[in-house]
This record gives sequence, structure tokens and C-alpha cells, in this order.
Amino acid sequence: MLVEIFSAIVAVGAVGLASGVRVVRQYERGLVYRFGRVRPKVREAGIAFLVPGVDRLQKVNMQIITMPVPAQDGITRDNVTVRVDAVVYFKVIDPVLAAVNVQDYRSAVGQVAQTSLRSIIGKSDLDDLLSNRERLNEGLELMIDSPALDWGIQIDRVEIKDVALPETMKRSMSRQAEAERERRARVISADGELQASHKLSQAAAAMADTPAALQLRLLETVVQVAAEKNSTLVLPFPVELLRFLDAATKDAGGQQSHRVEPEASNGSQPPVPRSPEDG
Repeated sequence: MLVEIFSAIVAVGAVGLASGVRVVRQYERGLVYRFGRVRPKVREAGIAFLVPGVDRLQKVNMQIITMPVPAQDGITRDNVTVRVDAVVYFKVIDPVLAAVNVQDYRSAVGQVAQTSLRSIIGKSDLDDLLSNRERLNEGLELMIDSPALDWGIQIDRVEIKDVALPETMKRSMSRQAEAERERRARVISADGELQASHKLSQAAAAMADTPAALQLRLLETVVQVAAEKNSTLVLPFPVELLRFLDAATKDAGGQQSHRVEPEASNGSQPPVPRSPEDG
């Protein structure tokens, strides 16, 4: 009889002891509530022993949580309608504050992230959203981290994923980029023409000092054109040669008129043309 009673007591004790054993995983921390009050000691990973019927264990995940922020519609400071979404990385650093100070820290962080994202959109220009995201990410992280510290939450990182623009704005930006590229091309072409003009000016000065160089250049041009096996050969004619021929023609005409004048001074009158009325 005593053996049976002792066996029953042992069995009840074993069942009670087993019901008070909990396992805390490596990435978790355990909070023990005793009569509704949180025990100051946080249970680390491993086996946690509880008083059956008195203690209650709450596990808090200590891993980094990735939370996507839904896309938010807003108007930038320069009056452009955009749609921006982001992602928040955070983790629990104080499980007691995360369990006691806020009812659902995941939902709380999500709502703060959405509000902060809308605030960032309204304070920023479109160019900042497109090209200066690092600074915006830092500002967004500070805005979310400020209230989250009271909840035992640390914001590890915030990233703006995408900025959706209206189709009209996309076309305007495309035209702007095209015009900018065309402007650069024209500037580069004009700069090339300026440099070429300087080189041509230097070459002309060198040829002016050495007239034979112009003839050699002319012959080289003829050789290059003839190498293409063309049936028609266009030969450039130097302007200087035209001027030389013009001057030579004028000199020849002057000498001829000088030779005719002595013959007219012998006293003989040149024949006078007669009209039909004179008979």
C-alpha cells in the first residue's frame, strides 16, 4: 500500500516537474511572469524551469526582422506625385521593454515606418529621391529609431526600394536627358572644330613660309584620290596660282599697249570711220 502511494506521489511529481520544463532556443529569450509580474532575470537559451501553475513563459525572438513597408503615395517638395516603398531591418535588444511597453512591436514599427516614409517624401525633392537615397535612408532610420528605442527595438537599417513616377514625368525626364546629351555632343563637336582650326592655322603658317609644301600637299591629295580607282579626278586649283596668272596677264597687256603707242605718234592720223550719210 505504501509503495503504491509513494509511486503515485512520484508520478505526480514527475508530471508536475515535466510540465514546468521549457526549452528556449538559441535565437530567443524567455520572460517569466510570476503572478502577472515579470521576473527581472531573462532566461537565456537552454532549458528553463518554471513553477507549475505559478509561472508563465513568454519567448521573444531576438533575430533581425525584415519588414517591407507598403508603397506610400505622396507629393514631393517640388510638387511631383510619386509612389515610394521601402524595407526596414530591426531587432529586439531589450525583451522586457518589447513585451511590456508596447502591445505589438512589429505593428508599431510598421506604422511608424509608413508615417516616416510619407514625411520624408514631403520634405524631399524628386532629384533627392532618385539620386541621394543614402542621405534619405539615414534620415528615415533616425525618424523610426527615435520612438523605437523606448520599445526596446533597434533599427538596424532602412532602405528605399523603388520610386514610381507618373508616365508624363518619365517622358519629360527622357526628353530632358536627350536634350542634355545633344547639348554635350554639340559642345564636343564645337570644341573639336576649334582645335582643328588652330591646327589648320599652324599648318597654313608653315606652308606660307615654305611654298613648296603647298605643292607637295596638293600632290599627296591627288595620290589619295587616285588610289580609290575613281573615273573622275577632281584637282584643286590653288588661289595663289590664279593670282599669279592674273598678275602675269596684266603685265603682258601693259607691255603690248606700250609697244603700240609709238606707232600712233608718227603724225599719221588713224582712219576715221564714215557713216552712211557722208556718202
